[in-house]
Amino acid sequence: MYLLLQYMLSRYVHTWRVPHTGGTTLLLELQNFFPSDIEYEPGDHLGVFPCNKTFLVDGILAKLDSNFDSDMIIELQLQKQVHTPNGVVKTWIAHDKYQGHSLRTLLTRFIDITTPPSPNLLKYFASIASDSQERERLNILASDSVVYEDWRYWNHPNLLETLIEYPSVRPYAPVLLVHLTLLQPRFYSISSSPLSSHNQIDLTVAVVQYKTKGETGPLHYGVCSNYLKDVSQKELIYIFFRSAPNFHMPEDKSLPIILVGPGTGIAPFRAFWNHRKAEKNSLKEISFGKIWLFFGCRLKMLDLYRDEKDHMIISNILNREFLALSREPGISKAYVQDLIQVEAKNIYKMLVHEKGHFYVCGDCTMAEDVYQTLKQIIKTHGNMTEHKVENYMLSLRDENRFHEDIFGITLRTAEVHNRSRETARIKLISKPSNDTNLEMNVSKD
Repeated sequence: MYLLLQYMLSRYVHTWRVPHTGGTTLLLELQNFFPSDIEYEPGDHLGVFPCNKTFLVDGILAKLDSNFDSDMIIELQLQKQVHTPNGVVKTWIAHDKYQGHSLRTLLTRFIDITTPPSPNLLKYFASIASDSQERERLNILASDSVVYEDWRYWNHPNLLETLIEYPSVRPYAPVLLVHLTLLQPRFYSISSSPLSSHNQIDLTVAVVQYKTKGETGPLHYGVCSNYLKDVSQKELIYIFFRSAPNFHMPEDKSLPIILVGPGTGIAPFRAFWNHRKAEKNSLKEISFGKIWLFFGCRLKMLDLYRDEKDHMIISNILNREFLALSREPGISKAYVQDLIQVEAKNIYKMLVHEKGHFYVCGDCTMAEDVYQTLKQIIKTHGNMTEHKVENYMLSLRDENRFHEDIFGITLRTAEVHNRSRETARIKLISKPSNDTNLEMNVSKD
């Protein structure tokens, strides 16, 4: 359970744009203009409930078989059948979700319409397709996992694109709703400290936009990042906090900290250095451990928080920062793990002898490369066997001194990797679909 809060976007503080690619990273400030006693720590996450894009919602509504106003309040009902000595008794009961909203609001705020349709939904589409060729193709998609995975991976179609691909399919709104899943919140590492940003939450957000079909298909938009990019200032945003106790700063403030965060992986570390700055200003008598930051990006112009980091170094909040550039003209390509390897002796000392903490935030490929680099450093400088270094890496986790906050990636199934797409496309297997008995009541509110 979580407490749902309402915040407002007060302003976009900074925008970093990648030339010629359209890539954008935002620093956003969200303010709570209402009394709140919510507490969080650096390293925690903010859950954001996004909205789907208007053009997707409008397009889907135009494809539905619905004869009512999509802005009217609706109640979705399911038919319950009970077998009695006198026969089957049928009653309509309210669905446990989707009540008290219009169809447009449901598709905008509550329903996932960007994930590729499931095989079960495609079975339903096949059962109502008026065109025989479309019906046959849909049945193949719904029943053959290889064909489905190939179609899903190559097209990555949202609901509207699927309905455009199969124009003879006009779903009945109530049945469509029960086939779709709930729109899930997205989580972002908080980029602010409660000690320095009172009643305000900062986020570092990479705006996700990409083309399908090997860059030749339509433009797709990450749901939440584009929602945050387009939301107007002073508009209410629904959020909640999620604690990440395994990614908090060490309780012993004298211990050294090593931070590794390429790209938007730097998000929680901005909270760390602002928190440490506030602590140093208020706790004069405490001895604080050093903080090293390893940051990586493609180009110098994408060096997030450059001015802020410089100020933290001058103020002795950050003791050292290492910048890895992988695409900067005239500079040898380097990644964060390369710079970590250069500082191997010092990192071994900070982590092993001084009992420091090591934090990694970013995608799972980078995190694995950093882990293997760190493991090799400890093995070499500690003169350990493979067995001993494995045990030591486990002990770091057990002592909560090795911390990871990893972004996931989507992988295709092995079956699709190992079988020909062309073979998958010519599979001719079909299965009958089942009807669903549903009804939607419409009322004005």
